[in-house]
Amino acid sequence: MPRAGLDPAAVVAAGAALADEVGFARLTMGLLAERLGVRTPSLYKHVGGLDDLNRRIAVLAVSEAADSVGAAVQGYAGRDALAAAARAFRAFVVEHPGRYAATIGVVPTGPDDPMAVASLRLLGAFTAVLRGYEIAESDVDHALRMLRSLCHGFATLQAGGGFQWSADIDESFEWLIAFADRGLRAL
Repeated sequence: MPRAGLDPAAVVAAGAALADEVGFARLTMGLLAERLGVRTPSLYKHVGGLDDLNRRIAVLAVSEAADSVGAAVQGYAGRDALAAAARAFRAFVVEHPGRYAATIGVVPTGPDDPMAVASLRLLGAFTAVLRGYEIAESDVDHALRMLRSLCHGFATLQAGGGFQWSADIDESFEWLIAFADRGLRAL
């Protein structure tokens, strides 16, 4: 019988929080069970194992990122929308490095897969940003990949402590936004 108050959503939320705390690579079912005050086999009543937990954390993370970026771009266009989206994405990754790490390399199994649905929402927010630029439809995928590479790269490097020299990180990020804006306008 499942423990009162413990359900799949609570297990996934606790797993995501723990991944943020200890790092995604260090997340184990045993560590999560300890955190929740249950024995490890009890978790299998709520998730199908570590792979299932990791996938559910990835879906949660992409959904949360989509919510954050989508809300940030509301009412903005062009460079303002780009800046809002980039800042929201960066903040999400820096605040939730473990759960964001869970998203890397997760391949949706089909169009109804929750990962596909969440990913489309996040892409939709960044696609809305691109509407403020004169980008040919044939270049939208390339522009989305460029934005993801810039934002993902910067945010994951920052979250991992990868910027050790004296230049202000926020200044560098604003420089990145300006660089992306100039490039998108040049198309």
